[in-house]
Amino acid sequence: MNYTQNEKIEQVTDSTMVVGVDIGSQIHYARAFDNRGRELTKRIFSFHNDLEGFNSFNLWAETLKTENKKTAVLIGCEPTGHYWFDFGQFMGEKNIKFVMVNPHHVHKTKDLDDNSPSKNDRKDPRVIAGLVKNGRYFYSYMPTGVYAELRNASNRRFVLVEEQTRAKNRLQKWIAVYFPEYKGIYTRIDAKGGLLVLKQAPTPEEIVRLGVEGIIKIWKDAKLRGNGHKKAMLILNAAMKSIGLKAGLTEARMEIQDLIEDYELQTKRLERVNDLIKELCQQIRYADKLLEIKGIEITTVAGFIAEVGDITRFDITKELQKLAGLELVADSSSKHNGKTKISKRGRKRLRYLLFEAAISVVGKNKEFKEIHRYYTSREKNPLKKMQSMIAVAYKLIRVFHVILTKGVSNDASKMLEDIHIRKSS
Repeated sequence: MNYTQNEKIEQVTDSTMVVGVDIGSQIHYARAFDNRGRELTKRIFSFHNDLEGFNSFNLWAETLKTENKKTAVLIGCEPTGHYWFDFGQFMGEKNIKFVMVNPHHVHKTKDLDDNSPSKNDRKDPRVIAGLVKNGRYFYSYMPTGVYAELRNASNRRFVLVEEQTRAKNRLQKWIAVYFPEYKGIYTRIDAKGGLLVLKQAPTPEEIVRLGVEGIIKIWKDAKLRGNGHKKAMLILNAAMKSIGLKAGLTEARMEIQDLIEDYELQTKRLERVNDLIKELCQQIRYADKLLEIKGIEITTVAGFIAEVGDITRFDITKELQKLAGLELVADSSSKHNGKTKISKRGRKRLRYLLFEAAISVVGKNKEFKEIHRYYTSREKNPLKKMQSMIAVAYKLIRVFHVILTKGVSNDASKMLEDIHIRKSS
């Protein structure tokens, strides 16, 4: 449920105790207030990030609630990295009302009390509690079950792709320095046939000593097809004529072997994670229907669900648009009409996935291609290409929401009907 600020404020009544918690890596700090902002204790309460500390905080909060004749407790904290996860889980298990405040809001309101933007363990809990009291909070969401598994797997995949790309780029740099002619033999720097040769003969000099027969033997031992005598001759001739750097080859040999091993290791790990992601997606209701949309791949579906979680918790697609940081914001006044742009305050990975998906469907899906063409060529308020891609990404959000909540298949004709109605009006 997406509460308005007024509805959030109404949840803080005379009988509510508001607790602000400043999350740290090892020690957390808390202060308690009533609904008018009056502090209920004279000393700040600190507790460790462990079970004993959590239990002591729970006892402290319950004692304060009883002493001050309050019937409800609303605990707010600032999401500091990953350090709040365990505390949030503990609150959920105890069925204690737990909310989050935007770190951007905390930063902007630090100087309200003392006209100073300083940060300390005593000040931050008060700022957090004040934001909660004024309804400037949101409910935390910690995925469980298959959604938690999918989020972890998707996050792991992002890390592995980055590490694989890093190893690939370093490999490309090495080849450009020591064996630049290699790029003319294979169109891809990570071609399996080429990597097999470089792994055993990392430098051009070693390739020359290996000879054509030695190169072919490497491929045969690996049972690799598609690389024969002609390709071996190309590699040998390129090695014989190489202008690559001749100094420091001993270390260079070790480096190329390490880089290839790193790349192969990341590739194997990525394959395992991708297999797990496919298995997990099969457990998500109606996820298979998203794959029916031409241009949408399993990685996009998995990434979207991993970032969103259980999509039934969103009543309207506007909430998803905001989560992705794709809601439109304008900088204008009575005398100034500024540009409208996306906020970029949502989940970065979700925004990236949706933008990549928009590019994919516009390139492969004729219906989305027609939508993109309409947006960029309509007579009234035509969009630039980048703006159109954002509009397509938002349309994908609506399509995904309908499919995952209602279980219907994508009906491209309805999207085109909407365009035709606008054209005729």
